[in-house]
Amino acid sequence: MKIPPIETERLYLRGFTPEDARFALSIWNDPEMGEYLMDEAMETIDEEYLRMVEKLGEDGECCYLIAVDKDAGTRIGTCSFLPEGDVYDIAYCVHRDFWRQGYATEMVGGMIAHPRSQGAKKITIVISNENAASNAVAKKFGCRVAETLTEKKRGSDRVFTDYKYELDL
Repeated sequence: MKIPPIETERLYLRGFTPEDARFALSIWNDPEMGEYLMDEAMETIDEEYLRMVEKLGEDGECCYLIAVDKDAGTRIGTCSFLPEGDVYDIAYCVHRDFWRQGYATEMVGGMIAHPRSQGAKKITIVISNENAASNAVAKKFGCRVAETLTEKKRGSDRVFTDYKYELDL
């Protein structure tokens, strides 16, 4: 799913390209940065998996985006929308080099503004209850915990308790 870039104060949230795959995997596949993601970090990335990630920008259902610093052109993180009718589920990751600089808040603000402009009625975000920083971001925007979920991290024995946040638009 493709959309025009979303502009925030410091960022462009632009469409995912094949050239973004290695950057995205550097976040998602890192044990620390990807700690709360559902997929287990892989010791090695094979060519087949890399090719699959390179095609995320062509996905017809989910909109994969890269957060880029407007001035420096530096990639900051990844984010996505999964619209289901008038509800948009959003997700985001910020590279550790940019943690604690307000980028997650800025990314989420942009990802809330876009669905609102499209007539969406609700935003959902699933966040591990252990991820204090992301829980704080959701609460900044007035999101409320609507449900508690239990999920197993793929490829491991680790079980997460997640909060499913909702925000009425």
